[in-house]
Amino acid sequence: MKLIFAVCLLLPTIQVNAEQSTSPPSSIHVTGESLVSVKPDRVRIDVGVTTRAPQPKDAVAQNATRLTATLASLRRAVGPDADIKTMGYSLSPDYEYHPNGGTPTLKGYTVTNTVQVTLTDLDKIGSAIDAATQSGANQINGIQFTLHDQQAIRAQALREAALKAQADVEVLATTLKLKVVRVLSVEESSPATVPVRPIAATAFRRAATAEAPTPIEPGTIDVAATVALTVEVGPEAR
Repeated sequence: MKLIFAVCLLLPTIQVNAEQSTSPPSSIHVTGESLVSVKPDRVRIDVGVTTRAPQPKDAVAQNATRLTATLASLRRAVGPDADIKTMGYSLSPDYEYHPNGGTPTLKGYTVTNTVQVTLTDLDKIGSAIDAATQSGANQINGIQFTLHDQQAIRAQALREAALKAQADVEVLATTLKLKVVRVLSVEESSPATVPVRPIAATAFRRAATAEAPTPIEPGTIDVAATVALTVEVGPEAR
């Protein structure tokens, strides 16, 4: 009986110790943010030719003629280093819909052919736009500034955000007379791709007939990163 009684006394002690061992550690959670601004080194310009005609073959032929002239002019303006590729082609009927209902009337056909021009020489942006619009293009869907090495800029933003988070942890721990025991978790958040800066196409069409090349200012691209850091802390050794 005494042996059984002793075992019963030990059970509550074991339960208390288990509860104490599972208690969460003291921690500090901070968030570091970084914003890196860099100049773009690449630009993409979407150039389109749209033609309309009563018959589809006429709309297709007119479009091919104008786009051929546009591409030739573009290549002369930007040189052999530019990358030009087709982005889309469409042929669709045009209908006139009557206000009182009834069967729509077929008016003709529309053909649109869009190519994307990628340049690494940003000084040629204005010349490329002017060459395209003056030789047959009637659509500039906007331009987008990007970076050739996006990963390097993203890594820089992450490093700066992590250092800021680490610095905040050290300040808090020192102020509260605590020491950092270990890192519990690290979470990062940053854009998967570098955001681009679109520019409206209407400005290009207005400037196409000007004597001076169309002025374009690339500006800068902002790359943001956020690092959330959680560390375990304990009392300073005395």
